Amino acid sequence: MPCDRDVEFPGVTTGGTLTAPRPTPPPPGTGSPATPPRRESRWIGWGAPLGVTLLALVMRLWDLGSPRSFAFDETYYAKDAWSMLNHGYVRGYVDGADEQVLDGTTTGIWTDDPSMIVHPEVGKWLIALGEKAFGMDPFGWRVSAAVAGALMVLVMCRLARRLTGSTLLGCVAGLLLMLDGVHLVLSRLGLLDIFLALFLLCGVACVVNDRAWFRARLARATGGVPVRGGWGPVRALLWRPWLLTGGVVWGLALGTKWTAAFPLAAFGVLVWLWSAGARRSAGVRRARLRSAVVDGLPAFVHLVGVAAVVYVATWGGWLANAAEYEEALSSTQYTRFVAEGPCVDGETDNEEAETGSWPTASEPDASGPGELVQSLRSLWYYHQDVYTFHAHYLNCSTHTYASDPLGWPLLNRPVGISADTDIPPGTDGCTAPAGSDCLRQVLLIGTPVIWWGGVLALLGAVALWWGRRDWRAQLAVVGALATWLPWLQYDDRPIFFFYAVAMLPFLVLAIVLCLGRLIGPPGASARRRTVGVVVAGSFLVLVVLNAAWFWPLWTDQLLTRGEWIDRMWFARWI
Repeated sequence: MPCDRDVEFPGVTTGGTLTAPRPTPPPPGTGSPATPPRRESRWIGWGAPLGVTLLALVMRLWDLGSPRSFAFDETYYAKDAWSMLNHGYVRGYVDGADEQVLDGTTTGIWTDDPSMIVHPEVGKWLIALGEKAFGMDPFGWRVSAAVAGALMVLVMCRLARRLTGSTLLGCVAGLLLMLDGVHLVLSRLGLLDIFLALFLLCGVACVVNDRAWFRARLARATGGVPVRGGWGPVRALLWRPWLLTGGVVWGLALGTKWTAAFPLAAFGVLVWLWSAGARRSAGVRRARLRSAVVDGLPAFVHLVGVAAVVYVATWGGWLANAAEYEEALSSTQYTRFVAEGPCVDGETDNEEAETGSWPTASEPDASGPGELVQSLRSLWYYHQDVYTFHAHYLNCSTHTYASDPLGWPLLNRPVGISADTDIPPGTDGCTAPAGSDCLRQVLLIGTPVIWWGGVLALLGAVALWWGRRDWRAQLAVVGALATWLPWLQYDDRPIFFFYAVAMLPFLVLAIVLCLGRLIGPPGASARRRTVGVVVAGSFLVLVVLNAAWFWPLWTDQLLTRGEWIDRMWFARWI
């Protein structure tokens, strides 16, 4: 199945016959988006997305310090970030550290030994920036996430604008992302997943920009003349700046969570297929095989090679303190589990784990370049321990808010981030009737209209991809599957719905592409356009109303028990 049906190589059709170049891009949501959106004022092209971004930032900063507590896994990341900021690496802390931090104490609660962390350091360094600027309090460790969430809205607007050729549809994509509950709640918490989602979306934007750059560069290199045999231009296309930028961004994504490796692999394959499609449009025969050599290898270096270098660099704080890790952790961590068996009633027979020591722990300290090599080897052994943790340590464990990833698109199980229950009438503004009470809760749940509509739109995107060979629909489908399906192999350990935030942008893209197709081109009949606009507008109104309904649950607002029950549409949400 070809990657894309539309031919964007100027002056050349798929078969290599010269045609007149298209002077302007197609109407919104209907044609080829590889060319830039039709010319319009920069104030509109940037001003409208920036306006949506500003609104998103205000929504995320509003009352950001509430609840004034460590919510969910903030207890790990906030303290780890503060330790990295002040000590250079993650140290352990004493019992009762949470209470002391909330009381304003940040000294005397850290131990001297490093603590084992099971995720890379980029996200925690970003949290540390907020703590440096605003202090070690809930607002300080959440503000970086709020900024990251707002920036993600901006990237979403611009990416959708490039794909559809419409600033309006681009802003619709940003609004959908802004009004989703998963995105909003994670933008108001000191967790890692919003940073991962931001870097992933930026990486996808770089790949899409590279596609347009590659085709334009190929057109200039051939002068619009079809390639008559051979490989086509090679040297002019070895340097791909957007892929290089993408490699840096993907490296930061990996430096936040390892799960970025799956979409990186998927979009790396798309880069090759898109490059082959461009060469085929220029007349190159056996384009996929030839592109694998002349485009695939350089693209691998740009994306994967650069990402690997950036990833290692993000461990700079760890490498600078490798001696402390070697001394404290080299002989205490498990190397692999033995006697591993199936889960039975929540238990397994992998009770024993082999332990060992890093070889570098007993080696004399090196100096100069040898010290760097020694530290990198220690980092490798540390990674083996962390992988063992992720692959085995949590097998058969249970958690109240764990969810089956198969049901994520249908919102099968939200995550209770925090709750203050049993607030009596007349207290804290509670107006519940006698015999009832009030509560405050932060519930991480998606906006149902967006997620359920996104599932239908994703099915529509599959049809557009296979039926019309629309590469934009391909992007949405591949992105959604690459950020979702890998989790299915880990369903024997606690997995949480908020991991699906990486999947959300692709659901939004699918929705926007379907809305653009529904509205149709300007040349369509008035009836078609009217019906399309009414249906699309009705969907957006439902999204706004749905978001307003769940807003109190996302932002720790006071609700009576009855008002809370009204928002629990299914028993599994409680």
